[in-house]
Amino acid sequence: MDEAGWLALYRETVAPLYAFVARRCGGDRALAEDVTQEAWLRAVDAWRRGGAPREPLAWLQTTARRLLIDWARGEGRRRFDRVELALDEQVLAPTTPRAVAAVQQALARLRAPDAALLEEFHFDGRSVREIATAAGASEKAIEGRLRRARDALAARLRPWIEEARTP
Repeated sequence: MDEAGWLALYRETVAPLYAFVARRCGGDRALAEDVTQEAWLRAVDAWRRGGAPREPLAWLQTTARRLLIDWARGEGRRRFDRVELALDEQVLAPTTPRAVAAVQQALARLRAPDAALLEEFHFDGRSVREIATAAGASEKAIEGRLRRARDALAARLRPWIEEARTP
């Protein structure tokens, strides 16, 4: 690929890739920028040797997801309160970078369909109706799957959750 081709591909994918990563970083702009940049550096290295894939954005998103999981593993375990993880909400919205790390680690330990469903709904902002239509399922079925996936995520996060202590 020539320089113009690389530049066009970068311009086409960098904004959606950054948006994908930013939604998964809990507001940590520096982390989102670092992961986006590292995903692109890995792409250049891999694509120079083997050519760009048919779906470059999907390749970049998969790489970014793996980079976030690696980052989360490096953060180590720390206890969080339920507010920081927002587990009592109908949204999954960790409020600190370390809470994001815990959520990423827990998502990596879920069954792939459950993790993907939670990501679609909470991080990508797709509605139950949109997910149901794409999956060829009823909205009620998707709501049930979301509830079970949230429960599974909460179970994976339990080691990180500091329960409120009564005096």
